Amino acid sequence: MLNMLAGLEKPTKGTITIHGTRVDLLSERQLAVFRQVHLGFVFQSYNLLPTLTAVENVALPLAFKGVGKSKREKTAKDILKAVGLGDRFEHRPTQMSGGQQQRVGIARAFVAKPDVVFADEPTGNLDSKTTIEVMEQMVAITRARDRTLLIVTHDIEIAQYADRIIHIKDGNIEEDIHQADDAGYPDERADGGFAADDAGFPDERTDGSFAADDAGFPDERTYGGFAADDAGFPDELEAEDFPADEVTEDDDETRYIR
Repeated sequence: MLNMLAGLEKPTKGTITIHGTRVDLLSERQLAVFRQVHLGFVFQSYNLLPTLTAVENVALPLAFKGVGKSKREKTAKDILKAVGLGDRFEHRPTQMSGGQQQRVGIARAFVAKPDVVFADEPTGNLDSKTTIEVMEQMVAITRARDRTLLIVTHDIEIAQYADRIIHIKDGNIEEDIHQADDAGYPDERADGGFAADDAGFPDERTDGSFAADDAGFPDERTYGGFAADDAGFPDELEAEDFPADEVTEDDDETRYIR
């Protein structure tokens, strides 16, 4: 399923639409651009480059976007601090534990602010204590940045971190559950807003912005950017650091993806 969502395989039936784009219709070149702009990945086996430091591994997606070295390294360090690796900037994968390597993988997946992050059994190689730590950090970053996190797992305890659980067996959807959050994240109100929760996440204001919360997550600004927060999440990069890529369909329709 993840292979099809990421455009690595074509579906035999149906369509795949992400961020308003028919992924199943894109060419290989167009898919490469789309993944670079819109998707992030967390792997069970970490998939870090062994010759690169933690900072260099995390900064790699920004390098492909053409972000300058000083800015991408600062952004990488900010998000590494956010996942508890502020003292591991110069460590290579072989110098880190499995949990630390997976935190680097999470930082790399989120550093370029993708719309959707795919996680394939992200805690499959971790012990139970580290699993909880990694999942809590991944969910916190997802919520702080208002992104979508899609996890594939066989572990029902991991599935409980999700707002929505879809059970698939032999290629068929058996159950689709929208669950209330026991971790203290806000319930959706009938009017589409969210109630304040015990963990200190913000109420949605009537103007669509968010109040700063006790955990230090940033206000949403009117232009959609985010301020650096006390937890160490980086500012959203300026628009000019992410040039629009032209994507041309076979029928000569031209779309732009940012």
